[in-house]
Amino acid sequence: MHYVVLALVLLLAVAVSGMIARLSPLRLPLPLIQIAAGALLGGPLGVEIPLDPEIFFLLFIPPLLFLDGWRIPKGAFFRDLRPILTLAVGLVIFTVVGMGFFIHWLVPSMPLAVSFAVAAILAPTDPVAVSAVRGDTPVPPRMHHILEGEALLNDASGLDLFRIAVAAVVTGSFSLMETAVGFVWVACVGVAIGVAVSFVCGYALRGLARIGGEDTGVQILVSLLLPFAAYLAAEHLGGSGILAAATAGIASHYVNLHGSELSTTRMERRAVWNMVQGVMNGVIFLLLGEQLVRIFTGDLGEVRLSHFGVGVLLFYVAAITAALLALRFIWVWVPLYFSKPINIQLGRRGRLLLVTAASVAGVRGVITLAGVLSLPLLLPDGSPFPARHLAVVIATGVILLSLLLACLTLPALIRRLPTTPQLQTLDDELGARQTAARAAIARLESLRSGIEDSDGDAGIEREALDYLLELYRRRLTSGDSENDDRIWALAGVERQFRLAALAAERDQLYQLRFRHQIDDELHRKLVLEVDLLEASLGSRG
Repeated sequence: MHYVVLALVLLLAVAVSGMIARLSPLRLPLPLIQIAAGALLGGPLGVEIPLDPEIFFLLFIPPLLFLDGWRIPKGAFFRDLRPILTLAVGLVIFTVVGMGFFIHWLVPSMPLAVSFAVAAILAPTDPVAVSAVRGDTPVPPRMHHILEGEALLNDASGLDLFRIAVAAVVTGSFSLMETAVGFVWVACVGVAIGVAVSFVCGYALRGLARIGGEDTGVQILVSLLLPFAAYLAAEHLGGSGILAAATAGIASHYVNLHGSELSTTRMERRAVWNMVQGVMNGVIFLLLGEQLVRIFTGDLGEVRLSHFGVGVLLFYVAAITAALLALRFIWVWVPLYFSKPINIQLGRRGRLLLVTAASVAGVRGVITLAGVLSLPLLLPDGSPFPARHLAVVIATGVILLSLLLACLTLPALIRRLPTTPQLQTLDDELGARQTAARAAIARLESLRSGIEDSDGDAGIEREALDYLLELYRRRLTSGDSENDDRIWALAGVERQFRLAALAAERDQLYQLRFRHQIDDELHRKLVLEVDLLEASLGSRG
């Protein structure tokens, strides 16, 4: 009963913090509000949340990585795979090596293996936190895709290196050659299992749908269980469960491309996963705030505030955050410095702004917190894990400071970025819309030519087809007039009028229900139709 109440309290806190973020005149980032809410729970309200590191890691990491892999734009991901890999793998290794020695030098009481573990868990970046701090400021599309791809892959590489470092602490032994070979092996096994699990589940569901029809609830439930299946299967077979979960998300996209799904399945699954992502991210930041209160007010074991002092801990956090920014700045600056086309288009000032924005955008968030909280409490011999509390303090401090820094500087940096082809998306939205419209016109014209005059309903069918053909031809005409400001202004005004009309429809439907002129079932059906039309207009706004 106690755990059920705790879960309900956390869910309520996530909901309340979301409302506060929307209503606050200061436009504070949601993660910061959730951290403050967690501190309020752990402080004045006296809520204590026991954490089992292994359960915490299993519960939060697989679905979040799966969702990142599922939602990332695959075309942009593979098109920019080279810069993504240099950031997600090269920068992670560069960061782990550099920060591992730096943290051990800065904090001599922290063993070298633990320092490398902290460096590895600080390496992954968090795109959700970046989106929260930048607010409504649009990131150039290509830069956004590269940051998303980096966050997806560096989660896997950073967490796997983190687990290797933790294993070195637990076992007391480390071999560079064995570690390198083991890393490649677990990565390959993890990728293979992630792809296999995704394709097996996807095609099994498709076969069942052909036999007995598609069940939206079952489809969504399997998509929720899929990351855990991939993760546990890979861990059981000696692979990387982290990579398996991320790969399963990417592979699921391609499974869905080769088979049609009900539109209700796609919409409801998207809504469910949006809720899961929001709840999990919110709960993790709430736990961060609660853990901070417990760390600074409770017994820290071997690491006490009386030993270090608040000022020393703050200095550690600031120095490590600055070192992370410096390493990221250097890694991004070097290839841009030697890229002549980018230098010509950006110039010195533009290149400096781009590198600075990319460095500040390396915000640490959910993955870092989930990883550091998963550090074991005890070693196999029963002794406490060395410097665990200090590692948690440093990691949480870096998360907070990187969030604050990005909140204060990133929107202004993004607004000043120069517009260049390298920063823009290569997708042709206009061409895709025109191609789809031409396909619809061809299908409608073929249906019209197949109507026989002897059919009594031929006149009605032709009238309906002519109406639809006119709508699609108008869409093509407005698409061909891309540079005609009047056409686009007309389309925008028409959209606003249609939204106003739909709002009037919905209001009237509610009035009819209040007056008991229609029942609940018909009311839900008609309101859903209006909602879907409004959603389609909103997505094209």
